[in-house]
Amino acid sequence: MPDLFPLSKEATRRSAKAGDLTLNFHEAGVSTSSTTGGPGVGGGLPLVMLHGGGPGASAWSNFGPALPHFAASFRTLLVDQPGFGGSDKPPVVGNFYRHSADHVVRLLDELGIDRVHLLGNSLGGGTAMRLALTYPDRVGRLVLMGPGGLSLNLFHADPTEGVQRLMDFGADPTRDKLRAFISSMVVNQALVTDELVEERFADATAPGAQEAMRSMGMSFWNPETAEDGMLWREAHRLRKHTLLTWGREDRVNPLDGAMVALKLIPKASLHVFPNCGHWAQIEAATEFAEVTTAYLARHVERLDKLDDRKI
Repeated sequence: MPDLFPLSKEATRRSAKAGDLTLNFHEAGVSTSSTTGGPGVGGGLPLVMLHGGGPGASAWSNFGPALPHFAASFRTLLVDQPGFGGSDKPPVVGNFYRHSADHVVRLLDELGIDRVHLLGNSLGGGTAMRLALTYPDRVGRLVLMGPGGLSLNLFHADPTEGVQRLMDFGADPTRDKLRAFISSMVVNQALVTDELVEERFADATAPGAQEAMRSMGMSFWNPETAEDGMLWREAHRLRKHTLLTWGREDRVNPLDGAMVALKLIPKASLHVFPNCGHWAQIEAATEFAEVTTAYLARHVERLDKLDDRKI
């Protein structure tokens, strides 16, 4: 496959209208069907990757290092969700998962993309789930990494350690509190570097970022919008082949949160990464890339479309 893009942050950066918003994204790779004449890996569908919701989170911070691997097999789009990264940061209307899913679909419309695989981390997992429930014909397979909304903690207290540290930063955004939050993301504390803290702090305190974070957070606390984010209550309706991935030592959405989703989603599988926290794509990068690519590659468009309709 030709290397069409130098896979740097700026070289892959794009933006497009998504209804009333402009969303930033990074794009690399091409559909294998366009180069070989065959159906392509994973049915030739593009792959959209949706990041988590921590302070300073963006598509590139979550998935930039993984982009070369996935772009070798898929046309890959790393999308900054509304309120994050380089995307517009309006107040959230309704629950964030629905708000973001609707705009991601409008982005796909603008780009002329009919159907995609979705890979979502944490907050992005909730968005991916809501998108698949609301727009099932737009989705092939799902990979959900410690997903928000779908994770129902059976034994851990709420808020979990990671969520509490996120709220602590939101109330008083300091570098020390950001470092504490990032530390709860991983088992390997060597990954929590001064450079990472500074980069995330700059993004988390950029103009509009704090207001966007508060608006997103309130969509999960406001009684009028919070219930729409309880995706575990709708898990039985999801007909897509779904790979749940979890870090065994996840302190944000702990592993026991996977059990209800695994039981209720008819075509769910679970892969657990040992000695790994919430950031499996970083802390277990090689295994994560191999496992998820193999799962998406098993998609056969014609057969999976028929299978989606089975109860």
